[in-house]
Amino acid sequence: MSDRDQYREAGVDIEAGNQFVHAIAPLVKATHNSSVLTDIGGFSGLYSLHADRFKNPVLVSSTDGVGTKLKIAFLMNKHDTVGIDLVAMVVNDIVVCGARPLFLLDYLAMGKLDLEISRQLVAGIAEGCRQAHCALIGGETAEMPGMYPPGEYDMAGFAVGVVDRDDIMDGSSTTVGSAVVGLASSGLHSNGYSLVRRIVLEQMGLKMDQRVDDLPRTVGEELLTPTRIYTEAVLNIRRDFKLHAAAHITGGGLLENLPRVLPASCRAVIRQGSWPMPPIFPFLQKAAGLTQREMYRTFNSGVGMCLIVPGTEADEVVDRLDGMGQPAFIVGEIAPREAGQEPVEIV
Repeated sequence: MSDRDQYREAGVDIEAGNQFVHAIAPLVKATHNSSVLTDIGGFSGLYSLHADRFKNPVLVSSTDGVGTKLKIAFLMNKHDTVGIDLVAMVVNDIVVCGARPLFLLDYLAMGKLDLEISRQLVAGIAEGCRQAHCALIGGETAEMPGMYPPGEYDMAGFAVGVVDRDDIMDGSSTTVGSAVVGLASSGLHSNGYSLVRRIVLEQMGLKMDQRVDDLPRTVGEELLTPTRIYTEAVLNIRRDFKLHAAAHITGGGLLENLPRVLPASCRAVIRQGSWPMPPIFPFLQKAAGLTQREMYRTFNSGVGMCLIVPGTEADEVVDRLDGMGQPAFIVGEIAPREAGQEPVEIV
């Protein structure tokens, strides 16, 4: 028996790995631009920064995963959308400081390499990169026998963006009277799934292919809806309007994420009912008896990104976003914050 055959007997198939690289090469290549200096298969990815385009370029980095939403993908045996979630969770964090995502690397680990599942995952990642206008320049696929049950895996993404130092957006220019514009989410995005699975699978005993009266699609289709990518929408507004701050509404919801970009002297007053609520949120709230505060502290509640803009520009900003196919709503305003007041108030 050759060394390679013994390695295969131990659970790692080098030949399958080579086939996988060959299969995904066109998907990866389709995300490249003139700044990408390497092809798939190298030890590292090279990207030309073109620093002459910036007076004082600052690199911005972020990393994230998809979390237990992957459990839904396993149950449905559908793996072509969670890659979009992976990209979204990373690049949406990068754009909030005004940076443009440049490139992304992915890490995929599974017990035994499944070529079809892996191809679907990378296809989703490539689609996310296409939406974010960033290049997929490298990654790692780890075959780890004994670490994951058959058909299961974990994945992580790592991205780098760039912004000119003078253009970094940190919320410090936010003033009382500014408007809070909420960009509609596509649904749950990729947060709160430990609670969601407990409600839907354990408490309600629902199946992924089941339909319920309160949801327009099957349970699985609703839960697996990919996270919306906001990079182009935010950068477009940043280019043509005075954008004070942006907040990616992820785990912790509006109550925990908006304060991260507010000066100590300011609070956000968010008005319930000022945006349409996707049906998945009232469905979960009713099923589990969650309080309104629990909802706003756990889920995005239909708002995946908040932009803080001058009140005089808010209507025009909403019109611009709507014209880009990104539904948006004026969901609140910035008010003075006194000692002891919460940074976010839902009224």
